[in-house]
Amino acid sequence: MQERIVIVGGGAGGLELATMLGRKLGRKKKAKITLIDRNSTHLWKPLLHEVASGALDSRLAELDYRGQSAREGFQFLVGTLESVDKDEKSIQLAAIKDEQGHEVLAPRSIHYDRLILAIGSVTADFGTPGVGEHCYFLDSLRQADEFHEHLLNEFLRVNQSIEDGKETKLSLSIVGGGATGVELAAELIHSVSLLSIYGLSYLDQKHFEVRLIEAGKRLLPALPERLSKSVEKKLKSLGVEVILDNPVTEVKDNTLVLSEGEPVQANLMVWAAGVRAPDVVKEWGLTVRKNNQIEVNEYLQSVSEQSIYAIGDCAGCKIDDERWVPPRAQSAHQMAECLYDNIVREYKGKSVKAFEYKDRGSLVSLSRFSAVGNLMQSKSLSMSLEGTLARWAYASLYRMHQRALHGWWKMLLLLMVDKLNHVVKPRLKLH
Repeated sequence: MQERIVIVGGGAGGLELATMLGRKLGRKKKAKITLIDRNSTHLWKPLLHEVASGALDSRLAELDYRGQSAREGFQFLVGTLESVDKDEKSIQLAAIKDEQGHEVLAPRSIHYDRLILAIGSVTADFGTPGVGEHCYFLDSLRQADEFHEHLLNEFLRVNQSIEDGKETKLSLSIVGGGATGVELAAELIHSVSLLSIYGLSYLDQKHFEVRLIEAGKRLLPALPERLSKSVEKKLKSLGVEVILDNPVTEVKDNTLVLSEGEPVQANLMVWAAGVRAPDVVKEWGLTVRKNNQIEVNEYLQSVSEQSIYAIGDCAGCKIDDERWVPPRAQSAHQMAECLYDNIVREYKGKSVKAFEYKDRGSLVSLSRFSAVGNLMQSKSLSMSLEGTLARWAYASLYRMHQRALHGWWKMLLLLMVDKLNHVVKPRLKLH
């Protein structure tokens, strides 16, 4: 009987793992590989800030799970994981309903021999009052599209108000000085600089305020301090107001209350501070960390259940006694590769190898203006990048994800298609 390997979550790690296992085991009928995700399409999560700002039309970058499964030898099921029954080795998927509330699919039970959880993460609000009610998040394509729609409405409203002779400004505040907050701030500045091309000629950078608020003492703590200072200087030169060492204590309607100083008023507020695994993880009877991450051993198995694995942002894997593997795309990629190698080794009767996280550094894009980062060659040797070289390195991260899913030739074809779309499609998505 074929082993039933069920992967829940079609993000960077889950989809890459399903693709590799499908090619190696699924096509040869050695195992039944099933990927489950609540969405029908995949978008690389680091692109969500571009979708939110209008720099990227998500329809041009989405990958259809069913098409990928048909090509690569795995099964895809759409559904939301509701519960895990460790004794019966089964998971329960919630009912699927249409927009009118009518049931499309009843709740389903899926049995597994090996369960791999790759459900990603959500933004952490740290218990700050009012965040959920008044702030936008960028954890999913739906949330990015929702923010983009409201951003366009604000563009139209403010542009018309200025045209009518009223002195109006559009104010936007981003909480969180990590990669998402920094990249979104730069993309928004770039988006406004393009508005005049598409008929919104009154709203310019003089009428657009962007604030980036960080609780810590500097932006981008994962980068060397020199690069962090360089990013701060560049953002300020673009017109972004950077507020450091001043956490948000409460969020009200169009208002951020800071621990020090006057409250910050904003038409739109985005919360991009910190990550945690979804709260539902705590209900599955697995050992979890305070941030809801599933604790795993050196082989990426749950410490409380050997038949359950976790990879990516939802996995809590120790590097040493004090450090944990950071929730990054590169971590999910490395975990997927390690687990794939170990599963294949088991099928060949070989012993498995422990996961070893290798920090390849961090890269941050400042839209079309610049990019910064550091590439780790070893624990003691790193190379700092800025400008054009850093932008190329940043773009290569997405291409490597495409290569893992499609192979080299199709990745190169997709690169050519993207270049053509850049020529024939509008530079800003305004619908």
